[in-house]
Amino acid sequence: MERIAIFASGTGSNAKKIIEHLQGHPDIEVSLVVSNNKNAKVLDMARSFNIQTLVIDKAQLKDNNYILEKFSIFPINFIVLAGFLLLVPRYLVGKFPKSIVNIHPALLPQFGGKGMYGMNVHKAVKESGVKETGITIHYVNEKYDEGSIIFQASCPVLPDDTPESIAKNVLKLEHEHFAKTIERILNKNLDSVK
Repeated sequence: MERIAIFASGTGSNAKKIIEHLQGHPDIEVSLVVSNNKNAKVLDMARSFNIQTLVIDKAQLKDNNYILEKFSIFPINFIVLAGFLLLVPRYLVGKFPKSIVNIHPALLPQFGGKGMYGMNVHKAVKESGVKETGITIHYVNEKYDEGSIIFQASCPVLPDDTPESIAKNVLKLEHEHFAKTIERILNKNLDSVK
């Protein structure tokens, strides 16, 4: 059984789509939702699906004994970052090689790196004048948004688009593709990701 921990810092709309997509799956389950924000709406959403939650601070994230001990209870073997704003520490990347994925709301390598999340990304996209944006699903390494790219999907940036309308279009792509891509990775069926 593949057991997923979803890390999220906010409302958890992607986490919800992943949980809904994988409900009843014979080989994959979301076992834990982790947040660095005790007030994050994602925690309430997870509880509504009877999924265990864990709130951590930066010190606990950096403490490999703390996190790995918690993970061993379930036991977690795959991590999904769905709007998680902290850098994943080196020990966790080493413990889960090619088993941590993130979604980024732009077409990496453009508009990535520290501080490039949420509306910051969409404002930068608008200001740059690019004609398209989209999503990137990638493996996580020790640096923000630099891991190997697994999947990308794009949408146009129209002249009358605002950062807010760009955000809505990108979120549609996230909801359409993230859960399906995770399932394909875990089913070892990456060739079919389109």
